[in-house]
Amino acid sequence: MRSVSRRALLRGGALGVAAVTAAGCATGEPVPPVAAPPDPETLLLRELIAGKERTVALYASAASPRLEPFRQRHEAHLAELRRRLPPAPASTAATPSASPTPSPSGGPARSTSVRALRDLERKAAALRTRQIEGVSPPLAQLLASIGACEAAHALALSRPL
Repeated sequence: MRSVSRRALLRGGALGVAAVTAAGCATGEPVPPVAAPPDPETLLLRELIAGKERTVALYASAASPRLEPFRQRHEAHLAELRRRLPPAPASTAATPSASPTPSPSGGPARSTSVRALRDLERKAAALRTRQIEGVSPPLAQLLASIGACEAAHALALSRPL
């Protein structure tokens, strides 16, 4: 008769305990499925949409007919970003973005509003180059186009309207 070493016996016992534990877990209460982490591009799209909504609201609050083409271009960006956003799964309700409430940073003077819009456009254009890294080519193309438009807006807003 062959003798079994203590090590082999302990190893076998550990496997038996693991099997019993696994079997016990399988017969217990069902574990709810863990939701997959959100897609990074979807998160980026939601962030971009929220930012564009704020930008559109700021242009609308400026209430200058000369700024209307700028607002319209941002609305076109917003529509394209929304078009690329995948639908939310039925089990998770999409949280609607809060309505942006523009807060003018310097009273009703239009020059202050134009300056604030120009700064906003500059910051947004600079941010696009960082957001392009690691995204799909179609989204990178869109972000580059949006960034170029924002850079052109910043330049145009630095000149007298």
